[in-house]
Parts: sequence; C-alpha cells; structure tokens
Amino acid sequence: MKHIKVLLLLLLAFTACKNHDNASHPKKMAVIVSTLNNPWFVFLAQTAAARAQKLGYETKIFDSQNNTALETDHFENAIASGYSAILFNPTDANGSVVNVLKAKKAGVPVFCMDREVNSANAATSQILSDSYSGCVALGKYFVQTMHKKGNYVEILGIVADNNTWNRSKGFHSLVDYYPGLKMVAQQSADFDRNKAMEVMESILQAHPDITGVFCGNDAMAMGAYQALVASGKAGNVKVFGFDGAADAIQAIKENKVTATAMQFPKVMAETAANYADEYFKGKRDFPKKIQVAAEMVNANDIDDYIAYGKKN
Repeated sequence: MKHIKVLLLLLLAFTACKNHDNASHPKKMAVIVSTLNNPWFVFLAQTAAARAQKLGYETKIFDSQNNTALETDHFENAIASGYSAILFNPTDANGSVVNVLKAKKAGVPVFCMDREVNSANAATSQILSDSYSGCVALGKYFVQTMHKKGNYVEILGIVADNNTWNRSKGFHSLVDYYPGLKMVAQQSADFDRNKAMEVMESILQAHPDITGVFCGNDAMAMGAYQALVASGKAGNVKVFGFDGAADAIQAIKENKVTATAMQFPKVMAETAANYADEYFKGKRDFPKKIQVAAEMVNANDIDDYIAYGKKN
C-alpha cells in the first residue's frame, strides 16, 4: 500500500511538472512559404510570424524555394519539432495537398495564405486574393489604355499555381472580346524577375512590334520593363503587373509601369495567424475559403497606396 501511495505521489508530481511545462512553453506556429526570393512573399511570411508572436507564439519561417520536395521536408520537420499549426503558402496547388494532409493526420491545422491547394478538406482554412476579379479590372484598363488594338504578350507565373490561371483567365475574360488586341506570345517566367527579363528579351526578338505586356506579378513586370529598357522600347510598351510591390508602386509613379492590382498580404497573413490562435482556443468552424479583394491601381490613384496596401 505504501508503495502505491509513493507511486501516486510521483505520478501527480510528474503530471504537475508536465502541465507547468506546457503552460510555460507556448504553442509554436510554423510559417512555410513558397519562396523568400520575392519581396512580396518575404512580407507575407514576416507579417504572419509577427502576428503570431504578438499573440504569444513561437514562430519559425521556412523557405521552400519553389520546390515541393523541400516543402515536404519542412512539413516533416515542423510536425516532428512540435509546431502546433502551420501558416502555409503552397508551392503547388496539386503537389502540396499531400503535405497538408500529412499535417492534418498529425493533428496540426494548416491555414493557407495567398495560394491554395486543390482540396476542399485538407486545409483548415484558405485565405486568398481574389485574383480573377482583380485581373478583370486590369483587363478593362488594359483595353482602355491600348485603345482596343495592338499586339501584346502575356508573361505567366508558375503554371502549377492556381493564381497564375485565375489571373490569366480574369484578364482574358475581358480582353478577348476585342479582336483588335492580339496576343502574339504567352510564356511562363515562374513569377521570377530575372526569368521574366530573359523571357521578354527572347519575345522581343520575335515580336519587336508589341505595344503591351501583361505580367502575372509585379516581379515579372519589373523584369519585363528591364528588358524593354535594354531594347530601347520602354516608352512604346505599356506594362501591367499584379501584387502592389514597392518597386512597382514607385514605377507607376514614374510612368514606367502602367498599372498593377494591389493585393493585401497583411490581411491574409494576420487572418491566418488569428485563425490559428482561435483554433488553439477551441474554435473549429472556420470558413474553408476566403477571398480578399484586389484593387486595380494606376497613376490616377497611386498616391492612395503604399507597398502591399492602402495608406491608412
């Protein structure tokens, strides 16, 4: 009987210590993003981490370098290291599903930011930009500024990312109604500035008479603009981007870029962190998908915006 009492006391002491450890060590949130080679995603990741830290959680940012295999390693590392939630920006709409399901099986909720995975039930919630509608507005302005005619090119983002096609479809849903506007080339540059510059240089050799270029993000728009400057055609070609990045905002002010669509990564990142916090506090009924509006920005209203958002 005496031995049983001793064992009970030891068990109670161990449980108390364990509970004390759990109380003194806050839950951890992993922030896994597609790439840190783009300032937009750096801002998204840092904002998510900062919000989580403000809510009292430890955080770590993981860079997938646009590589789904590396992303898989990050997920396995995060799960094994005791991260209780993952704030996630996927590399591949289809290829990333297996990683989200792996986390779900381990009891780790995943909140997607900006990019989605092609599964209705894998992520706890997906907080995305309304890329399609943003590019409908861009397409309308493109038609106006091109005066409904001319040859143009489209530089696509990563072909495995749904945002690439949502933006392209939104743009074409309006532009394709104008037969005077002819797309002479459509090519991917993986949302990368340097690749876009190379793609644009190549396209200009085959199609020197273009008067417009629509790019799936601002990094590619700036790369395309560099190629246009190098070829002496910058003043003759209207450049359109998407994101609301700092250099694109400045380029619009300087009449180098015609327009962009402003995304709101702060809203997406902070919503994801807030949702994870609410999950830890017991909430389970999250919206499966939220779309944050993107706003078309040009020289007329550029002073109302700053990088990645609106002034005040």
